[in-house]
Amino acid sequence: MKNFFRKVAFGLKPEEKTPSDPLTWAQKQVETIPELNWKGKHIYSEKEMRKYWITQRVEENTTLRKKYKNDPKGLEIAERQLENDTGGKFWKNYELSIRHAEGVRSNHPVLAKLWYFWGNHFTISKTQRLHQYSTAAYQREFLRDNMDKTFETMVYEGTIAWPMIMHLDNKDNIGPKSESARQEWRRKEKRPATLNENHARELMELHTISPEAGYTQEDVQELAKIMTGWRPKWTKKSDQGTDVRFMSERHEPGKKNVLGKTYKRGRKSLKIVIKDLVNHPSCREFIATKLCRYLITDHPTKQMIAPIIKAWEQSDGHLPEVHKAAIKVTFEYNDKYKKFQNPENWWLQTINMSGATYAYPIPEKRMDTYKLGNILREDLREPDWMLEDLGYHPYLAQQPNGYSDFSSDWMSTELIIRRLLYAKKAFHRYNSEDQVDQYIHEKIIHNNFDNPDKILKILSKAKSNEEKHMILFNLPEVLRA
Repeated sequence: MKNFFRKVAFGLKPEEKTPSDPLTWAQKQVETIPELNWKGKHIYSEKEMRKYWITQRVEENTTLRKKYKNDPKGLEIAERQLENDTGGKFWKNYELSIRHAEGVRSNHPVLAKLWYFWGNHFTISKTQRLHQYSTAAYQREFLRDNMDKTFETMVYEGTIAWPMIMHLDNKDNIGPKSESARQEWRRKEKRPATLNENHARELMELHTISPEAGYTQEDVQELAKIMTGWRPKWTKKSDQGTDVRFMSERHEPGKKNVLGKTYKRGRKSLKIVIKDLVNHPSCREFIATKLCRYLITDHPTKQMIAPIIKAWEQSDGHLPEVHKAAIKVTFEYNDKYKKFQNPENWWLQTINMSGATYAYPIPEKRMDTYKLGNILREDLREPDWMLEDLGYHPYLAQQPNGYSDFSSDWMSTELIIRRLLYAKKAFHRYNSEDQVDQYIHEKIIHNNFDNPDKILKILSKAKSNEEKHMILFNLPEVLRA
């Protein structure tokens, strides 16, 4: 049953005591949301991060484009310098460090792994520089912070959050019959007010009921009308970086009909329609299936998802109860199914099981480049390029549907070869006992596998600890939890 600790978390450290009651150990971790385990100087809020986005956006779109109007090369150099000054490349590393500290340093790795699930479910893809400044803060404040509340709360707060409004273009969603649509300047500039369906479509398709609910294009349009007016106000100094608010002058008047139910106009209609979406049977089944696919198997059965749906119904979607049910189902089916770990979860498993301290200092010169102060010195720092190489950077998804949870999408020859290379890099890069303790791999294996003799026999043929590391963390027993 030891692979259960890798299914719901990232395995056990070499010296970590095996929990006597694995199920209770796992379920207790999702009851409350503790403070983040970050040891750095500061955790920047979504609003604080947005200021960097505003600086980048306003400076780029006004001053630089005007200054270098006829100098493309000069514009490129200036944009690169501006990106350095606002930490555009730095922030992804900083945020990954905060994220991964929860997986390998905290006392609640099960909560962390489920947090990563929700971050992928409510994906913010690589667009409008959100991945550099806002995506991670969104996942902390609007997803993780709501994991002790209801799914309805998570969906509502995640839907009207500034990063998601920007990501899915609801800022451009204006009622064709609204007060704003009738303004004279629109006719003069030939810029009619139109619906933007992006956010409404993804709210139904990806975040709540899924296509299995049988909604129509008309339902999407009607939901888009309900969502008109939710946007930040544009200003010259902050571009679209102001707080999201409901702007009634841009809201489509009249009643709307979604999935056979009528909704009145106004601010409250969005909250009401979200309540109806998350309480739709298709929503419960969709989320329960995705949880099982993430934790247990590519093809969950009705028997697997039934207890999760039941817990949802009994608790009105209270996420701790939903998570506990998913964990229990994972425990009960643990010896029957193996789940191929996605690249990020595999990487954290590699670090955690080897007992790596996962820290190294950042040179003074590097910090000065970004003009951001001593934020990460002597603390965990994650190389984001490595996750890009493995095909799974949590802030760089290419599409709103996020990364696949199907094993086949991560089993190409190229991606497996890269895991071999990064197992080697992990051995050399991080402060791991692997480099000095000749018995470290025996400890890892005995602490994390029910069939240690088989794995030890394979590793006995390796000529060095480095080679053992590469083999161990790419064995089928490790790749599939």
